[in-house]
Amino acid sequence: MAINVYFAAGERLWPEYRAPLTRAFAEAGLDVALSDACTDPTQVDYIIFAPGGVITDFAPFTRCKAVLNLWAGVERIVGNATLVQPLCRMVDPGLTEGMVEYVVGHVLRHHLGMDRHLFGQDGVWRNAVIPPLARERRVAVLGLGELGAACATALAALRFDVVGWSRTPKAVPGVRCLSGADGLRAALTGAAIVVTLLPLTAETENLMNAERIGWMARGGVIINPGRGPLIDDAALLAALDSGQLAHATLDVFRVEPLPVDHPFLAHPRVTVTPHIAADTRAVSASVVVAENVRRGEAGEPFLYLVDRKQGY
Repeated sequence: MAINVYFAAGERLWPEYRAPLTRAFAEAGLDVALSDACTDPTQVDYIIFAPGGVITDFAPFTRCKAVLNLWAGVERIVGNATLVQPLCRMVDPGLTEGMVEYVVGHVLRHHLGMDRHLFGQDGVWRNAVIPPLARERRVAVLGLGELGAACATALAALRFDVVGWSRTPKAVPGVRCLSGADGLRAALTGAAIVVTLLPLTAETENLMNAERIGWMARGGVIINPGRGPLIDDAALLAALDSGQLAHATLDVFRVEPLPVDHPFLAHPRVTVTPHIAADTRAVSASVVVAENVRRGEAGEPFLYLVDRKQGY
């Protein structure tokens, strides 16, 4: 009997995912009936989901063995009281590669002072400001999950002085890793560039507030491709205006799309990118989905199972 998989991630994504998922299921040796329509929730074995998809009530899906999220973040679904099925977040190699490229690109941009030359071509020959070497620049990466660890590793390979921080102890080869409240202060103290890649939980909301921004080296830079509410917006703007921060590169926001009258858009020391740092790639993500369906059918543990208590 075919395995019934319901693609409930929304009609916008269905054309992009239909062929890669079909191919991935076939390559995994799975007999799957894949559809973006559902007439009988009690016959669905697996749900492929994304925030903004077509399900808000998971209770009717009594046979469902797992909900497979297409996003790395699960904060918009993990609190759904009707969701009693196992929930798996997406760890997509393509998404990880994209995030590493975004973070490394913007770290190098600020490290090398590229904006000075890109926007300062006024005929004056300025060659007195030479950036330090990467090994002389402290970069703090907050969050050492799949994405944070990959970014920290890439930056360390470029010889930046990388310090990683996570809520609980982690180990990333070649990276000094800290954890807990004391570790956070140690990671931020003297950091010239801070990259925020934490999940959004009650503990991480507004993590970068005025006090913690003040621990950074004066004239530092924050790069946030993680979650918008990780940073206190008012504190960030105040730090930019006072010179405590020289720049903020922001890809995620509390409200998206960012309202046209938002002060970030008009601020000369803020770079706004429209949530493009990293996206799930249909081809590679489909392989992850197929592997989790295979595991479910074989009675093996699911990959990337969400801890409901921790929220990620």
